[in-house]
Amino acid sequence: MKILSIQSAVAYGHVGNSAAVFPLQRIGVEVLPVYTVNFSNHTGYGAWRGPLISPDDVRDVITGIEERGVFPQIDVVLSGYQGGTGIGDVIVDAVKRVKAANPSAIYACDPVMGNAKSGCFVAPEIPDLLRDRVVPVADIITPNQFELGYLTGTEPASLESTLESVDLARAMGPSTVLVTSVERPDREPETIEMLAVDDEGAWIVQTPLIPIKANGSGDVTAALFTAHYRSTGSAQVALERTASSVYDLIDATYRSGERELQLVETQDAYAHPQLQFAARRVR
Repeated sequence: MKILSIQSAVAYGHVGNSAAVFPLQRIGVEVLPVYTVNFSNHTGYGAWRGPLISPDDVRDVITGIEERGVFPQIDVVLSGYQGGTGIGDVIVDAVKRVKAANPSAIYACDPVMGNAKSGCFVAPEIPDLLRDRVVPVADIITPNQFELGYLTGTEPASLESTLESVDLARAMGPSTVLVTSVERPDREPETIEMLAVDDEGAWIVQTPLIPIKANGSGDVTAALFTAHYRSTGSAQVALERTASSVYDLIDATYRSGERELQLVETQDAYAHPQLQFAARRVR
């Protein structure tokens, strides 16, 4: 499998492509990373250095890959945080060009906008860009519960209302939706869930809630779920493998006392997930 991953990069720590590439490689995926920024560290520190990469330069890198004749071999285009509308246009154009070369290729979009605790933290134009121009061309989207509500104009809370919001999102274009950070009121205490829905049904998986803000864990989740789903065609299998790997990653990070994901130290959890959490069919 080959994945063209268009995301940010940092030298210190693990977010964007700096979070997604290594876990994908450890499960046997060939990744072609294209960077949208090249920062010293993620912006959560409040200070960082390095350049934003202009949309024209990102487009040039993608064109150079195309000129090597690789597009017919690309199975997935993956994107995450989009810093501006220009990058969004470049990604959508790349998806069209890859799919023209390989009609079986899919596009997986992590529509990063914010979360329930912080609210929406992207530029004001990004939610509209994602909702109106990017999500409709995606085959898979991986919003958290807050982002799902933002995309669909709903307030998903219970399992039923979250499933209804997913149906609205799927009507926009994507056939497969992974909802992360699902916190329904009637779940067991100190747990968190993920929900995966496709044409075959809907599955939910529950894991213990680890009290840590793990920057980059969403990028790892989107990458692993997309790759597992592409290789197996099963939302249930992809959900169980992803939940196992990401839980072990966050748990190891929490136990280390470090702020940054222990991405390298936890590499066996990607290659050999323990499958300690079973997904339950809910539709």
